[in-house]
Amino acid sequence: MPPSTPDRGTDLTAPLTIAARPELTGGRRIAVLLSHGFTGSPASMRPWGEHLGALGYAVAVPLLPGHGTTWQDLNTRRWADWYAELTRVFDALRAEHDAVVVGGLSMGGALVLRLAADRPDEVAGVMVVNPAVATRRLDVKLLPVLKHLVSSFPAIAGDIKKPGVLEHGYDRTPLKAIHSLMQAWPALRADLPRITAPLVYFRSADDHVVDDATEPLVIGGVSSADVTRVALPESYHVATLDNDAPTIFAESAAFVARVTSSAQGVA
Repeated sequence: MPPSTPDRGTDLTAPLTIAARPELTGGRRIAVLLSHGFTGSPASMRPWGEHLGALGYAVAVPLLPGHGTTWQDLNTRRWADWYAELTRVFDALRAEHDAVVVGGLSMGGALVLRLAADRPDEVAGVMVVNPAVATRRLDVKLLPVLKHLVSSFPAIAGDIKKPGVLEHGYDRTPLKAIHSLMQAWPALRADLPRITAPLVYFRSADDHVVDDATEPLVIGGVSSADVTRVALPESYHVATLDNDAPTIFAESAAFVARVTSSAQGVA
Protein backbone atom coordinates (compact mmCIF):
# COMPACT_ATOMS: atom_id res chain seq x y z
CA MET A 1 0.00 0.00 0.00
CA PRO A 2 1.21 3.56 -0.67
CA PRO A 3 2.29 5.51 2.41
CA SER A 4 -0.61 7.26 4.09
CA THR A 5 -0.84 10.78 5.41
CA PRO A 6 0.70 10.88 8.91
CA ASP A 7 -1.85 10.96 11.71
CA ARG A 8 -1.54 13.15 14.78
CA GLY A 9 0.47 10.50 16.55
CA THR A 10 3.20 10.41 13.90
CA ASP A 11 6.57 11.85 14.95
CA LEU A 12 7.32 14.00 11.93
CA THR A 13 10.94 14.41 13.00
CA ALA A 14 11.62 10.66 13.04
CA PRO A 15 13.52 8.95 10.19
CA LEU A 16 11.40 7.92 7.23
CA THR A 17 11.81 4.53 5.54
CA ILE A 18 9.65 3.27 2.67
CA ALA A 19 10.23 -0.08 0.98
CA ALA A 20 10.62 -0.40 -2.79
CA ARG A 21 7.70 -1.63 -4.85
CA PRO A 22 9.42 -2.90 -8.01
CA GLU A 23 6.08 -3.85 -9.55
CA LEU A 24 5.56 -0.09 -10.02
CA THR A 25 9.04 0.58 -11.43
CA GLY A 26 9.39 -1.94 -14.21
CA GLY A 27 10.72 -4.71 -11.99
CA ARG A 28 13.69 -2.62 -10.88
CA ARG A 29 14.41 -1.79 -7.25
CA ILE A 30 15.16 1.93 -7.20
CA ALA A 31 16.00 3.87 -4.02
CA VAL A 32 16.07 7.55 -3.15
CA LEU A 33 18.09 8.89 -0.22
CA LEU A 34 17.00 12.33 1.02
CA SER A 35 18.86 14.47 3.55
CA HIS A 36 17.37 17.26 5.65
CA GLY A 37 19.20 20.48 6.44
CA PHE A 38 21.06 22.01 9.37
CA THR A 39 18.91 22.35 12.53
CA GLY A 40 16.04 20.68 10.63
CA SER A 41 14.71 17.13 10.65
CA PRO A 42 13.10 14.53 8.38
CA ALA A 43 9.87 16.55 8.76
CA SER A 44 11.12 18.87 6.01
CA MET A 45 11.61 15.94 3.61
CA ARG A 46 8.72 13.68 4.60
CA PRO A 47 6.12 14.89 2.04
CA TRP A 48 8.71 14.66 -0.73
CA GLY A 49 9.75 11.19 0.35
CA GLU A 50 6.16 9.99 0.65
CA HIS A 51 5.40 11.24 -2.86
CA LEU A 52 8.30 9.26 -4.31
CA GLY A 53 7.43 6.25 -2.17
CA ALA A 54 3.92 6.20 -3.58
CA LEU A 55 5.47 5.80 -7.04
CA GLY A 56 7.25 2.62 -5.98
CA TYR A 57 10.66 3.96 -5.03
CA ALA A 58 12.34 2.94 -1.81
CA VAL A 59 12.90 6.06 0.28
CA ALA A 60 15.19 6.73 3.21
CA VAL A 61 15.31 10.01 5.13
CA PRO A 62 17.74 9.59 8.03
CA LEU A 63 17.79 11.75 11.13
CA LEU A 64 21.25 13.31 11.16
CA PRO A 65 23.19 13.18 14.47
CA GLY A 66 22.37 16.03 16.82
CA HIS A 67 19.03 16.71 15.18
CA GLY A 68 15.62 15.88 16.59
CA THR A 69 16.97 16.41 20.12
CA THR A 70 18.24 19.84 21.21
CA TRP A 71 20.37 22.53 19.63
CA GLN A 72 22.86 22.01 22.46
CA ASP A 73 23.24 18.39 21.36
CA LEU A 74 23.77 19.51 17.79
CA ASN A 75 26.55 21.81 19.00
CA THR A 76 28.53 18.70 19.97
CA ARG A 77 28.26 17.17 16.47
CA ARG A 78 30.30 17.86 13.39
CA TRP A 79 30.26 17.45 9.59
CA ALA A 80 32.00 14.06 9.87
CA ASP A 81 29.12 12.78 12.04
CA TRP A 82 26.43 13.87 9.57
CA TYR A 83 28.33 12.54 6.57
CA ALA A 84 29.00 9.22 8.28
CA GLU A 85 25.28 8.68 8.89
CA LEU A 86 24.42 9.59 5.31
CA THR A 87 27.01 7.20 3.87
CA ARG A 88 25.87 4.44 6.22
CA VAL A 89 22.32 4.69 4.88
CA PHE A 90 23.56 5.02 1.30
CA ASP A 91 25.62 1.85 1.60
CA ALA A 92 22.61 -0.04 2.95
CA LEU A 93 20.46 1.13 0.04
CA ARG A 94 23.15 0.30 -2.52
CA ALA A 95 23.35 -3.26 -1.19
CA GLU A 96 19.66 -3.92 -1.81
CA HIS A 97 18.70 -1.81 -4.84
CA ASP A 98 19.59 -1.54 -8.49
CA ALA A 99 20.22 2.21 -8.36
CA VAL A 100 20.22 5.00 -5.78
CA VAL A 101 19.42 8.67 -6.38
CA VAL A 102 20.37 11.15 -3.66
CA GLY A 103 18.77 14.45 -2.75
CA GLY A 104 19.11 17.09 -0.08
CA LEU A 105 17.93 20.43 1.23
CA SER A 106 20.42 23.14 2.26
CA MET A 107 23.17 21.38 4.28
CA GLY A 108 21.60 18.14 3.05
CA GLY A 109 22.37 19.34 -0.45
CA ALA A 110 26.01 19.82 0.48
CA LEU A 111 26.12 16.35 2.01
CA VAL A 112 24.75 14.63 -1.08
CA LEU A 113 27.10 16.61 -3.32
CA ARG A 114 29.97 15.35 -1.16
CA LEU A 115 28.64 11.81 -1.56
CA ALA A 116 28.33 12.20 -5.33
CA ALA A 117 31.92 13.48 -5.49
CA ASP A 118 33.20 10.58 -3.39
CA ARG A 119 31.10 7.90 -5.12
CA PRO A 120 30.79 9.04 -8.75
CA ASP A 121 30.23 5.49 -10.02
CA GLU A 122 27.57 4.65 -7.43
CA VAL A 123 25.25 7.66 -7.39
CA ALA A 124 22.67 7.51 -10.19
CA GLY A 125 21.53 11.10 -9.85
CA VAL A 126 21.68 14.15 -7.56
CA MET A 127 18.79 16.43 -6.55
CA VAL A 128 19.55 19.55 -4.51
CA VAL A 129 17.16 22.15 -3.11
CA ASN A 130 18.78 25.46 -2.13
CA PRO A 131 22.09 23.78 -1.24
CA ALA A 132 24.79 25.59 0.71
CA VAL A 133 28.48 25.35 -0.15
CA ALA A 134 29.38 29.06 0.18
CA THR A 135 28.08 32.35 1.53
CA ARG A 136 28.66 36.06 1.03
CA ARG A 137 28.01 36.84 4.71
CA LEU A 138 31.00 38.63 6.21
CA ASP A 139 30.20 37.65 9.80
CA VAL A 140 31.11 34.06 8.93
CA LYS A 141 34.76 35.10 9.18
CA LEU A 142 34.19 35.74 12.88
CA LEU A 143 32.86 32.25 13.62
CA PRO A 144 36.23 30.81 14.74
CA VAL A 145 36.20 33.35 17.58
CA LEU A 146 32.46 33.78 18.14
CA LYS A 147 31.84 30.06 18.64
CA HIS A 148 33.94 30.21 21.79
CA LEU A 149 32.14 33.29 23.12
CA VAL A 150 28.53 32.63 22.11
CA SER A 151 26.84 29.22 21.93
CA SER A 152 24.15 30.07 19.42
CA PHE A 153 22.54 32.63 17.15
CA PRO A 154 18.84 33.09 16.32
CA ALA A 155 17.20 30.30 14.33
CA ILE A 156 17.62 29.79 10.60
CA ALA A 157 14.84 27.18 10.54
CA GLY A 158 11.32 27.98 9.41
CA ASP A 159 12.01 30.12 6.33
CA ILE A 160 8.73 29.21 4.60
CA LYS A 161 6.48 31.53 2.59
CA LYS A 162 3.36 29.40 2.81
CA PRO A 163 1.32 30.41 5.88
CA GLY A 164 0.83 27.96 8.72
CA VAL A 165 3.58 25.51 7.73
CA LEU A 166 6.20 24.42 10.27
CA GLU A 167 9.63 22.95 9.58
CA HIS A 168 9.96 21.44 13.07
CA GLY A 169 13.54 22.69 13.40
CA TYR A 170 15.51 24.22 16.26
CA ASP A 171 14.84 27.71 17.62
CA ARG A 172 18.58 28.45 17.85
CA THR A 173 21.57 28.01 15.51
CA PRO A 174 24.54 26.37 17.30
CA LEU A 175 27.76 28.06 16.26
CA LYS A 176 30.33 25.31 16.76
CA ALA A 177 28.26 22.97 14.62
CA ILE A 178 27.62 25.45 11.81
CA HIS A 179 31.29 26.40 11.78
CA SER A 180 32.10 22.72 11.18
CA LEU A 181 29.71 22.74 8.22
CA MET A 182 31.38 25.78 6.73
CA GLN A 183 34.85 24.32 7.28
CA ALA A 184 33.82 21.43 5.00
CA TRP A 185 32.90 23.74 2.14
CA PRO A 186 36.33 24.49 0.59
CA ALA A 187 37.19 20.82 0.08
CA LEU A 188 33.73 20.16 -1.33
CA ARG A 189 33.99 23.06 -3.76
CA ALA A 190 37.39 21.79 -4.89
CA ASP A 191 35.93 18.33 -5.52
CA LEU A 192 32.80 19.39 -7.41
CA PRO A 193 34.44 18.45 -10.77
CA ARG A 194 34.45 14.83 -9.56
CA ILE A 195 30.64 14.82 -9.76
CA THR A 196 29.53 13.23 -13.03
CA ALA A 197 25.99 12.09 -12.17
CA PRO A 198 22.97 13.90 -13.63
CA LEU A 199 22.03 16.89 -11.47
CA VAL A 200 18.79 18.78 -10.92
CA TYR A 201 19.13 22.04 -9.01
CA PHE A 202 16.01 23.53 -7.41
CA ARG A 203 16.36 27.19 -6.47
CA SER A 204 13.97 29.48 -4.62
CA ALA A 205 13.59 33.03 -5.87
CA ASP A 206 13.59 34.44 -2.34
CA ASP A 207 15.82 32.57 0.11
CA HIS A 208 16.61 34.19 3.46
CA VAL A 209 19.08 31.49 4.55
CA VAL A 210 21.27 30.61 1.55
CA ASP A 211 22.41 33.49 -0.64
CA ASP A 212 23.33 33.45 -4.32
CA ALA A 213 26.98 32.45 -3.85
CA THR A 214 26.40 28.70 -4.10
CA GLU A 215 24.48 28.27 -7.35
CA PRO A 216 27.15 29.31 -9.88
CA LEU A 217 29.79 27.33 -8.00
CA VAL A 218 27.78 24.11 -8.15
CA ILE A 219 26.30 24.40 -11.62
CA GLY A 220 29.58 25.62 -13.07
CA GLY A 221 31.74 23.30 -11.01
CA VAL A 222 30.33 19.82 -11.59
CA SER A 223 31.42 17.71 -14.54
CA SER A 224 27.91 16.39 -15.12
CA ALA A 225 26.81 16.56 -18.74
CA ASP A 226 23.17 16.47 -17.60
CA VAL A 227 22.34 19.53 -15.46
CA THR A 228 18.87 21.04 -15.03
CA ARG A 229 17.90 24.14 -13.06
CA VAL A 230 14.32 24.40 -11.81
CA ALA A 231 13.12 27.77 -10.52
CA LEU A 232 10.87 27.94 -7.46
CA PRO A 233 9.28 31.40 -7.72
CA GLU A 234 6.85 31.14 -4.79
CA SER A 235 9.02 29.60 -2.09
CA TYR A 236 11.53 30.61 0.55
CA HIS A 237 14.41 28.42 1.77
CA VAL A 238 12.49 25.34 2.94
CA ALA A 239 10.95 24.87 -0.47
CA THR A 240 10.16 21.21 0.15
CA LEU A 241 7.33 22.38 2.43
CA ASP A 242 6.47 25.58 0.59
CA ASN A 243 4.25 26.68 -2.28
CA ASP A 244 6.48 25.13 -4.95
CA ALA A 245 6.69 21.71 -3.29
CA PRO A 246 4.45 20.15 -5.98
CA THR A 247 6.98 21.30 -8.59
CA ILE A 248 9.81 19.65 -6.68
CA PHE A 249 7.81 16.44 -6.33
CA ALA A 250 6.83 16.24 -10.01
CA GLU A 251 10.21 17.25 -11.42
CA SER A 252 12.12 14.93 -9.11
CA ALA A 253 9.86 11.98 -9.92
CA ALA A 254 10.50 12.51 -13.63
CA PHE A 255 14.23 12.92 -12.93
CA VAL A 256 14.49 9.70 -10.91
CA ALA A 257 12.62 7.76 -13.58
CA ARG A 258 14.86 9.12 -16.30
CA VAL A 259 18.26 8.67 -14.67
CA THR A 260 17.50 5.13 -13.46
CA SER A 261 15.87 3.89 -16.68
CA SER A 262 18.91 1.83 -17.59
CA ALA A 263 19.28 0.21 -14.16
CA GLN A 264 19.20 -3.57 -14.31
CA GLY A 265 16.10 -5.15 -12.83
CA VAL A 266 16.00 -7.81 -10.17
CA ALA A 267 16.58 -11.23 -11.67
